[in-house]
Amino acid sequence: MSDTYKDKLKLVIKHFPLTSHKFARIAAQASLAAHKQGKFWEFHEKLFDNYDSINDDKIKEIAIELKLDMDKFNADINLPEIQLIIDRDIKNGKEIGVLGTPTIFINGKQMNPRTFDDFITKIESELEKNTN
Repeated sequence: MSDTYKDKLKLVIKHFPLTSHKFARIAAQASLAAHKQGKFWEFHEKLFDNYDSINDDKIKEIAIELKLDMDKFNADINLPEIQLIIDRDIKNGKEIGVLGTPTIFINGKQMNPRTFDDFITKIESELEKNTN
């Protein structure tokens, strides 16, 4: 899908770690620390691939697997600027009614696609509106 829409869509990720998941916040912090080394998307993908086994050890394992500079990663993960990004994203999410993850918005409208085809249909519909 990314190649199909690469020049037509802008994907924005906002962090909304759920308090019910013990490691959600640190996972968000870790993805932003990985971003500082140009590895956000790779780290993000591995977090989702391992969503059912995320803990401190798994986060460190992913960082090592992605060949991150571990000294920098360990320092960056607790940076105040990273905390502020996550806090801002949580605040923004609450303001617009986000209750869980993932929550998807297309052109400011929350949607709950049941299937991948539903998602594509909505994208195509919004793109068509923008070209008319």
